[in-house]
Amino acid sequence: MPTSIASYDLTGRTALITGAAGGIGRATAVLLAGAGAAVHCADRDERGLAETAALIDDKGGRAVAHPLDVTDRGALRAAVRAAGHLDIAAAIAGIMHTSTVLDTLDEDLDRVLDINFKGVLYTCQESARAMIGNGRPGSIITMASGAVDAAQPGLLCYSAAKAAVVQLTKTLATEAGPHGIRVNAVAPGWIRTPMTGRHSPEVQQQTEAAMVRMSPLRRVGEPEDIAQAVLYLASDASSFMTGQILRPNGGVAMPW
Repeated sequence: MPTSIASYDLTGRTALITGAAGGIGRATAVLLAGAGAAVHCADRDERGLAETAALIDDKGGRAVAHPLDVTDRGALRAAVRAAGHLDIAAAIAGIMHTSTVLDTLDEDLDRVLDINFKGVLYTCQESARAMIGNGRPGSIITMASGAVDAAQPGLLCYSAAKAAVVQLTKTLATEAGPHGIRVNAVAPGWIRTPMTGRHSPEVQQQTEAAMVRMSPLRRVGEPEDIAQAVLYLASDASSFMTGQILRPNGGVAMPW
């Protein structure tokens, strides 16, 4: 059984990362490439995607860019096929939407569910199918959220989609386990990313200050904090973990 730092070595493995153009997705792609993986980066933001690939290449890593929308199953299937023997898939692409329950429109809910749930579902489906034919263990990591652990005003669409991702993760773990495929989720707390930084500087400062006060560690998270959790789940260090939800959130929430 793996017992050393070598457990985190991804040399010879291939990973697909969605949402790789920035934030958590970019940090994950860079970290996994640094651990030795050949990384296939997927995102609809072509400019950000190219920047991520360049960061990996500049560090001596191996990156392939796939401009695509995760709601396009055919494009995801093509990216998975291009990756060849896929060992790791991290479904990180997602969006944020804010509206009260009473103000939520059909189009709001549909858009968030399409990207934050269906996009993850498609990524999981195409990746799992490819891994089953590999003849070697695989790891799928989904991105949930701390929002599933506590009701937050204005986050109906986002929280509902992330709760669905949690159930998808657990269900797929039971179905894919016999094929040697592990499926786990990461549920971040407040992370300083372009998605959480969409407010005015004043609102952003107030929000982060509130998060700092709530955290026993007295800080907010960075994308690299979440990337480390993904690396753990992608590597042999977590070979006995499946169907689990990791919560790197600074201690803001401590569910049973």
